[in-house]
Amino acid sequence: MYARLFAASLAVLLLAGCASMPNPFGTPTQASSTPAPVVPGAANSKDPRVATLTASGTTALTGAAIGTYMDQQEADLRAALQSSGAKVTRAGEQIVVTLPVNLAFDNDKAVVKQPFNGVLGFVGQLLKKYDKTVVDVYGYSDNQAPEDYNRDLSQRRAVAVATALSNHGVDQRRFFIEGRGSQNPVASNAAEVGRAQNRRIEIQISPIVSS
Repeated sequence: MYARLFAASLAVLLLAGCASMPNPFGTPTQASSTPAPVVPGAANSKDPRVATLTASGTTALTGAAIGTYMDQQEADLRAALQSSGAKVTRAGEQIVVTLPVNLAFDNDKAVVKQPFNGVLGFVGQLLKKYDKTVVDVYGYSDNQAPEDYNRDLSQRRAVAVATALSNHGVDQRRFFIEGRGSQNPVASNAAEVGRAQNRRIEIQISPIVSS
């Protein structure tokens, strides 16, 4: 339960709440004797999504094109989301869009608020435009409820966000979704101001690169 899963299971998840799925990254493959340079925050052929997408025509990024591609996408996301309450950060060649749960969802609910659908629309349109990436959607909570409850709620919220993005034309095969409950807090849970920061959805966008 609460296992990692692809967005191809969105319909099942929306009906059942959660489901058990194998690790989508599979068993790590043995490295070659001359491994390719590692691009921080990138996805290569060890990620099964990359194999699926490149087999169906997506072209992997190489060399200087990786940084240029992600720079352009980051700039477009910042411009589109500057007054939305969402936060755009960069880690290597990975872009992270952080959505405050308090803006996106009502308390203890996993249905995206209607006004926030517009924000997800902007993100979805840009993800569709910049399709040489894979998209990880992680849900997080504070620690004020039992962890089973936190994981379930954060999972359903992550699925709701991925569903909204998919509804704007983003290929479901690009997604990886996980509810992480109260793991990885970014602030103290001792006060509400910190708990509000911990209740979030992170959309991590990584370039597809050739191995």
